[in-house]
Amino acid sequence: MSKLRILYVASEINPFLQTSEVANFLRTLPQAMQERGMEIRILVPRFGLINERKNRLHEVVRLSGINIAVGEEEKPLIIKVASIPNAKLQVYFIDNEDYFQRKHVFHDKQQRFYEDNDERAIFFCKGVIETVKKLGWAPDIVHCNDWMTSLIPMYLKTTYKNEPLFKDTKTVFAIYNNGFSHTFGDDLLNKVKMVDIDDTILAPLKSKDFAGFIKMGMEYADRVVKGSEVPAELNQLIEEFSKDKKFEISIEEEQQAHDELYGIYTSLAG
Repeated sequence: MSKLRILYVASEINPFLQTSEVANFLRTLPQAMQERGMEIRILVPRFGLINERKNRLHEVVRLSGINIAVGEEEKPLIIKVASIPNAKLQVYFIDNEDYFQRKHVFHDKQQRFYEDNDERAIFFCKGVIETVKKLGWAPDIVHCNDWMTSLIPMYLKTTYKNEPLFKDTKTVFAIYNNGFSHTFGDDLLNKVKMVDIDDTILAPLKSKDFAGFIKMGMEYADRVVKGSEVPAELNQLIEEFSKDKKFEISIEEEQQAHDELYGIYTSLAG
């Protein structure tokens, strides 16, 4: 049997950026799966807090240069890469001057939520898929972590469903306690759309808020993973929406979580 190929997508990973416990979990999980014989790729945004010189990021010219559409606009995609110290793992960074050259993540220094966080998420999700295409690397599993990655399962089941690289790809969507209270503008659905994506497909996103993004991830993922520390209202949403796809893990119980996710990956890959 060939090695299982796992793509991890998240908004943060140690040691490059940590805003929550997810960054620590995403540091140990890929390495644990690599040590079990799996082939790993990791993609995250290149938020402006990440010091390029200190972390030895450099641009991958052969992967850069694609334009990514967000609504009516197209913006250039830049790909950078760095190695995780003391691990045989590389991290690819999705970058764009307009979206990620800020010294803050989702809020400005006055703690105001960035109005274009929806566009940043759309750009990131599309950029991840296009980067994997450029790599020519067919993932068996795409493990999406948190709301910023939630559109990837939908794009893979619609726009990219006939792409040979993704014909056997399964998706896992993991939900944590990283919500926000902002409601995006009425143009959100038009920004998310592509030629073959209509309002029916985007119905879970109609609330234009955090819950909408989470519902999108749950609707189109093949398996939903819930971290143990989620608030009651989010827990209720997961119960209503994820149907028989839900699986709960405790990221505080690291070894157990690794074992359980290994089982999920192997069963999905069949």
